[in-house]
Order: sequence, then C-alpha cells, then structure tokens
Amino acid sequence: MNFETAVFLAALGITVLEMSEASAVAMALSSGFSTSKPYFLAAGGVLVVMIPTAIVGNLVSMFPLFYVRIFSATFLLYFGIRLARSARRSQKFSRKGFPKNHHEEAEKGVSFTALSVGAVEAFEAAIVLVALYPESYSSTVLGLIFGVVVVIAASYILRNQIRKVKQATVKVAVSAILLSFSAFWYIESVTLISDFFLVPIFIAFFIIVYKASVAGLQERELASS
Repeated sequence: MNFETAVFLAALGITVLEMSEASAVAMALSSGFSTSKPYFLAAGGVLVVMIPTAIVGNLVSMFPLFYVRIFSATFLLYFGIRLARSARRSQKFSRKGFPKNHHEEAEKGVSFTALSVGAVEAFEAAIVLVALYPESYSSTVLGLIFGVVVVIAASYILRNQIRKVKQATVKVAVSAILLSFSAFWYIESVTLISDFFLVPIFIAFFIIVYKASVAGLQERELASS
C-alpha cells in the first residue's frame, strides 16, 4: 500500500471536522425528539455522498456546491425558526405539562434536517478528499474510514450526556445549531469563511433563541397574572 502519512492525516482531519458537525446535529435531534432516526438519516446523507466519492472520485466535484449550500441553508433556516418557536412552547410545557400530540408535532421536519446536514457536510469533505486522491488514493480512503470510526465512537460515548439535558434546552441548542449552519452556508456560498466562525455564530444564536423563549414565557405569565 502506498501509504502517505500527510495525505492520511489530511483526509482524517477533514472527515472528523465535517462529520463531527453532522453528528452533533444528529445527537441533538435524537435527544430532543426521543427518536434514533436522526442518526440513521444523517448517516444516510453521508453515505449518499461518500460512496460515490470513494468509487468515482472526480465526478462528485461536478455538482455545484453553491446550489447545494443555498438549498440546504434555506431548509435549515426554516426548521431552525420552527424549533425556536417549539423551544418557547417547551419552556411553557415544562412547567404546565406536555399535551399528548406535542412530541408528534415536534418530530416533523427532523428527518429532512438530519439527512440534509449529513449530505452537505459529507459533500464539503468530499471536495477535499477528491483533491487528495491523486496524491494517494489508498491513504485518502484509509483516512476517510478512520475519521468516520472516530466520529462514531465519540458520538456513542457522548450520547448519554446529551440525553440528560432538559428538552427545552436541547431544542434551544438544536435551533441555534441549525440557524448557525444556515447562516454559515449562506455566507460560504458567496465568500470563504473559516469553520472557527461557527463557534461565535452558534453562541450568538443560542443566546438569541434562549432569550426569546424565556421572554415569551415571561410575557405570558405576566399577562395571565
């Protein structure tokens, strides 16, 4: 095997980076809506992109990333706003109890969200992997495989910690994640931006969504009193 350490590490790094973002969304969705479907759907989105990447390589780069990002960012914006509203209702229900149809309504849109995040993150990783193929195909594929294993192991270890968080808080976090990805992909569609900006963007959206949900609850309590 033509093992190139630098190529392996590059493939490993980009895989862990992009797949960990998809995994974070899947874990949050799974915890917030009491279903394991987000894991499988996010993985499905990854496989839809990664299998052709591993087999045909350069053909993946023919898809215009601009339209992929715009399409997914728009849907994530929609679901992020819906979850922000749901987070506000959860703050209320956490004190007064949940209605019977609450969980069923909350899970609407989860499937497409998880699938979309998995596919877009895999697509971004695939662009880098395709560029690494000419240097060493075997090292690139090996880095991809090891990266996926690392993300799966980390997700399995952290899953119980995520589930301990209150549902209202999880919804705020998921909403902030989706809105962050949406804003990030909108920006990336017109200009290059470092992934490190995801952190301050997420913090800003988390504060906004949390404040909005708490403020809405306080307003209703004042009105009822």
